[in-house]
Amino acid sequence: MAFWQSRSETTKGYATVAPPLLYAFFLLAVPLGAVLVLSFWSQEFQTIDRTFTLANYREALSDPLYRLLLWRSVKIAGATTIVTVLLAFPIAYFVSFHVPPHKKSLWIFLITIPFWTSYLIRVFLWKVILGYGGVLNSALMGLGVIDEPMTFLLYNANSVVITLAHAFAPFAILPIFVSLEKIDRSLLEASRDLGESTAMTFLRVTLPLAAPGVIAAILIVFIPTVGDYVTPRLVGGPDGTMIANMIQVQFLQLSNAPLGSALAVLAMLTVTVVALIVSLGIGRLVRAPK
Repeated sequence: MAFWQSRSETTKGYATVAPPLLYAFFLLAVPLGAVLVLSFWSQEFQTIDRTFTLANYREALSDPLYRLLLWRSVKIAGATTIVTVLLAFPIAYFVSFHVPPHKKSLWIFLITIPFWTSYLIRVFLWKVILGYGGVLNSALMGLGVIDEPMTFLLYNANSVVITLAHAFAPFAILPIFVSLEKIDRSLLEASRDLGESTAMTFLRVTLPLAAPGVIAAILIVFIPTVGDYVTPRLVGGPDGTMIANMIQVQFLQLSNAPLGSALAVLAMLTVTVVALIVSLGIGRLVRAPK
């Protein structure tokens, strides 16, 4: 009887996880597998030569332009992640530790307001703000702070970082907030009772316990920003072009899907390596004896 009951519970478990697993397999694993297979083929005018070849990877790794774009993408994504997490942590900390419990839901609701508008609209708004004759330059000139408009705000890597940091800020705030909410407040009281200052309590208790949320925020921001091509296209200019823009060009303009697939695979591998290094590094840092 116990055996059949155990098998029944197992069957129910499989039935529960089957739909999302099938969904992930057909809409995530299969397309990724197709991109991987396509990267080992070659393009002959309008036809695909299915003969196995590493020529796409040799070209992608040897061409200075592709290496430059990949390295620039990592730098822009890294800068965006640092800026976003550094701005998100104080907000999450304030909401978790200083906002009354009955008002926390309202604050979380306000944080998610940027999601109400289209991503494209937000990008175009930043063009209006950062432009040569935009809101920021006009305001600073009106106040007499500058004599002529600043040209370094738009159509470069700076504008890409600013726009992406704003777009992904809620994604960073929420996981950090969740980790901070799980911290037992009695641990903080015990630290202060033992003579630790507020700053040391934060560094030795709060920050290590919030590390899972920080790591999640870093990954949530870094991974998609490496592959973003809309923001660099609209506000990046020549100095803000990223690897995703080149992948789009290979697929849609040059009709070289195999080379575009090889660039996509290399970008995914780069993101995986960097994400693992950052996650392991932060994990070891917070576990190190103080």
